[in-house]
Formats: sequence, C-alpha cells, structure tokens
Amino acid sequence: MSGIKDAKRKRDRRRKQRKLRLMLGALLAVILCIAVAAGIKSIVAKDKPDSGKKTAKTETKKEKPDTSKVEVKNIVIHTKKGEKDTKKSTSITVSSIGDCTLGTDVNFNPDTSLNAYYIARGADYFFQNVRPILEADDLSIVNMEGTLTTEDQREEKTYAFKGPPEYAAILSGSSVEAANLANNHSRDYGEKSYTDTVTALEDAGVATFGYEKVDILEIKGVKVGLTGIYELAEHMEKKQQVKENIAALKEAGAQLIIVNFHWGIEREYVPNDTQKALARLAVDEGADLVIGHHPHVLQGVEKYKGRYIAYSLGNFCFGGNSNPEDKDTMIFQQTFTITKDGVKKDDNINMIPCSLSSAGGYNDYCPVPLEGAEKDRVLNKIDEYSQAID
Repeated sequence: MSGIKDAKRKRDRRRKQRKLRLMLGALLAVILCIAVAAGIKSIVAKDKPDSGKKTAKTETKKEKPDTSKVEVKNIVIHTKKGEKDTKKSTSITVSSIGDCTLGTDVNFNPDTSLNAYYIARGADYFFQNVRPILEADDLSIVNMEGTLTTEDQREEKTYAFKGPPEYAAILSGSSVEAANLANNHSRDYGEKSYTDTVTALEDAGVATFGYEKVDILEIKGVKVGLTGIYELAEHMEKKQQVKENIAALKEAGAQLIIVNFHWGIEREYVPNDTQKALARLAVDEGADLVIGHHPHVLQGVEKYKGRYIAYSLGNFCFGGNSNPEDKDTMIFQQTFTITKDGVKKDDNINMIPCSLSSAGGYNDYCPVPLEGAEKDRVLNKIDEYSQAID
C-alpha cells in the first residue's frame, strides 16, 4: 500500500511542477510583450514631431509683439533747468488730468457753454486756479475729449463736441504738455476733425498721442513714453495693442512708461473686470503708471506690483455738461525717480482733489483745488472706492 501511495505522491508532485513551470512561462511571456510594446511606443514618441512635451513648451513660449504698426514720435520737452540732468538719479513729476472738452455740442444752450466763457474771458481763464500746480511739475497730461476743428459735418451720435482750433491755447498757455486723443469723441466731426485736432494742438506745442501713435518725450534727459488705448469698442481685444504699444516704447528707449486708457462705464464708481485686467496687463508689460478716464466720475486707485493705477480721474475742464451732478475730480500727481537701474518703486504720489467748477450749482468750466472739509471729503471718497477694488 505504501508503494502505491508514494507513486501517487510523486505523480502529484510532478503534475504541480509542470503546472508551475507553465504559469511561470506564461508570466514571462506577458512581461516580455509589455516591455516590447513600451519600447516601440517610446521610439514612436521620440520620433513624433508634435509630442505632448514639445507642444507644452511651445505654448508657454512668449510671442514677441509686432510693433511694425506703431508710430513713434520723439519730442524734447524744455524744462526750466534747460539742460540734461547729469546726476546718478533724476526726478520727474507728472500731473495727470481727466476729461477735458474744450468746446460744446451744437444742441447745447450757447449762452451757458464753454464757448461763451471763452468769448467773454479768453484762453487763460479756464486753468487759472490750477496753473501754478501744472507749471511746477515736469509734465502735465490731459485726456482731450472732443475736436478742435472748423468741420461742420457732425457724426450721428447723442453728443458730439468741437471747438475752434484756437482753443488749443487753453492747454498750451497753462503748461499742459501732452494730450491723449484715444477716446470716443476724437472724430465727432469725421476723420478730418481728428487730424485738425492733432494739428491745432501740436502747432500750439502740445504733444498728442493715442491709438497706434505713441510719443517719446525727453525730459531732463529721461525718455518718457506715452501711449493711449481706446477700450470701449473692443474691450479685452485691446490686449494685443497694449502689448505692441508698450513694446514699441521700450524699443524706442523709453525709461518711464505711462499708459492712458479710455474705458469703463459712465457714472460707475468701481472699475469693471475689463479695466482691471487691462490695467494689470499694462503693468505686467512694463507700464510705470496707468491712468484711466471716461466714466466722468472718480474711481479708486490701486497699487499693483509696486505701480499705481488710477482707474478714473473724472471730468476736469469739461464743456460736455453745463451742470454735472458729480463735480468731484482730481489731479493725480506722481514723482518718479529714475536711475541707471530703471524707475524706482516708491509711494511718491499726491492726489489733489478738485471741483470741475469754481462756482456752486453750475459749471463755470474753471476747475479749482479743494480745501478743508471738501478736500477731506473727496480724499475719503477716493479711499472708499479704492477699498472696493478686488
């Protein structure tokens, strides 16, 4: 009996060994197949021109903006010092001002219009209260909201503004050196009204910029770049123009870059998402200061990556309304320190609260700095609006 049992045990053992060898063989075959497949996939991926790794690298590569469409104009601003500053650092004070409409709409009452005040009091009347501030700085910039032209073919729109070309003296006689023209009223009387405005201002000594035209102003030996972007029609599609205009200023040697935006929603006190996105993009691309206008009221001020953004400066010398409900405005002033390493990041700003009228209850088109409780009220208002920016 024991012999039979031993034989049976040997057969079972051999059977188990054969089964184990078959299982090991099958497992080795599977491993070999996987290894071969992985090798083939690796070779194909290596030879494939559009592999995932290469695509990811291509997508993160920053495309250089095309600056060929941007017109750069170089201008020398003669300061009181009259010669290039040879110090290791140079300070430049810039005053920015909101919407200036030097004229009226033909449908307005002519007796209460800005034009009536010009006829009665002359060009020097309008900026008389703020002229000392603008004369003390190195560069004053306004948004010129309207046309200076003799054209008569009015565009079909709710409001269209124009004044005679000689009204350019309102700015040039008050130490305003530059005007942004990228806005929704720059062609109120057709294309020629725009070119007429450029001619009138530049003949009076006021540099103009906006759209595809950027300026390089040499002030105390420093190249200051100015560009104006009109956002209202295309919104976030203006991202490319922001990049191209700033790139063109850099290529032209700008050491300090100021971007003006005409944007936002009228009578809104908080900037919208488009304003914030474009403003921050401008800083990311190299802007040292961002100034906004069009809402016709003040909006808050933001400090982003060490640079200031004033989202809306409101109206200033504004012939577009004989009695605006909100007459608060300001001059946003910043003193920049430029060294061989670039523009220093500091907080040397001065917000000067003003009223667009020196009279109560109507617009006399003569802005005035505010004092005392009224000054504090507007500063508190700006602070409140600034806190609302997220």
